[in-house]
Amino acid sequence: MTTRTYNFSAGPATLPVSVLEKIQSEMLCLPGVGASILEISHRSPPFIEIANAAEANLRHLLGISDDYSVIFLQGGSRLQFSMVPMNLITDEAKSADYILTGSWGKNAADEAKKEGGVRVAWDCKATNYDRLPADSDLDLDPKAAFVHYTSNETIQGVQFKTEPKTGNVPLVCDASSEFLYKPLDIAKYGMIYACAQKNAGPAGVTVVIMRKDLLERSSDKLPGYLNYKLHAENDSMWNTPPTFAIYVLKLITDWLKDDIGGLEKMYEHNKKKAAVLYDLLDAHPDFYQGHAQKDCRSLMNVTFRLPSDELTSKFLKGADAANLSDLKGHRSVGGIRASIYNAMPMAGVEALRDYMKDFVAKQ
Repeated sequence: MTTRTYNFSAGPATLPVSVLEKIQSEMLCLPGVGASILEISHRSPPFIEIANAAEANLRHLLGISDDYSVIFLQGGSRLQFSMVPMNLITDEAKSADYILTGSWGKNAADEAKKEGGVRVAWDCKATNYDRLPADSDLDLDPKAAFVHYTSNETIQGVQFKTEPKTGNVPLVCDASSEFLYKPLDIAKYGMIYACAQKNAGPAGVTVVIMRKDLLERSSDKLPGYLNYKLHAENDSMWNTPPTFAIYVLKLITDWLKDDIGGLEKMYEHNKKKAAVLYDLLDAHPDFYQGHAQKDCRSLMNVTFRLPSDELTSKFLKGADAANLSDLKGHRSVGGIRASIYNAMPMAGVEALRDYMKDFVAKQ
C-alpha cells in the first residue's frame, strides 16, 4: 500500500503530513550536521539545540513559568504510574487521592498502591466509566500527598473540560491522550505528564512538567532513573534521552506554533472536528449509541456502539475498504473508537462522517 489512509488509531497516532515530510527530508542528514538525527550524540551541540528548542516551544505554547521544570523521559505513562507515588508520597504525606474515570486512571491507581497509600476519591466503574464527577462528588483528603486524575480517558472517551478543584493539595494529571490539544492554566497543576504518541510525536518520549518545589520530595534512596530531581538537575540527560522522539516533538511543536497559530486555534479546530461526528451520532441515536454522557464527551476519542456485533464487523470491514483505518473500539467498551487527535485533518473526519451516514442509510 502506498496511499495513506485516514488513521484513527488511539496511539501511536497520525502525525501531520508536513512534519513527516520534514523528517523524511532530514532523515539521511540533518542540515549542517553531516549525519542523521539517529546517529548524532545526545551531548552534541546540534542535539542540545534541538532539545532546548523543544522545551522552549512547550514553554511558549503552554505558558510554562520558571517555577516548573520540563523533563523528557522514557517509559511512557506506565512508568509514570510508579514514579509519581515513588517521588511524591512521603513520610509526612503517606497517601494520595485518585479520581478514577476510566481504564488508565484505574491502572495508575493500581500501580500506586504498590508504592504507598491510595484513597479512591471517586470511581465510575459501576457504569463503565461513562461520565465524570462534579467537584462536590469528590471525597478528597486535605492532607493527601497529591490528587491524581486522567484528563482524557482514551478507551471510554470521556474528557474533563476543567480541572478538579483540590485546594492546596498538588494536582497531578495524566494528560497523555490530550496533551497540547488546548491551552492550559499550568499554575493549577503540581505536575502534568504525557507520553507523546497521541498528539506530540512518536512513541519513545514522555514529557513531565513539574513544579520545582515538588522536586524536593524526591528521595536520594530512589533508583537513579526513577528520581525526578536527578533528571531535572541533569537537563533530561542523566541517561541517553530518546533523541529521535525529542526531535519529532520539536517539529510537532513548531507546527503547532507556526502553522496552526497556537493552542487556542488548535482547540477551536478540535471542537469543530468533534462536532462533525457527535452531530452525526445525535442524528442517529438508536443506531450509533455513544458511550460517554453528552456533557463528558471527549474531543480526542469518539466512542460508540452499533446495534449488533454483526453490524460492527460489517462497519469495520467497509471502513477499511474506504481507507478509514483503526476504528475498532477497545474490548472493554466494544464498538467503534475514532481517535481524532490534533493531526487528524478535517477531511478525515468528514470522510468518516460521510461513510457513517451512508452505512446507516443502507441498513
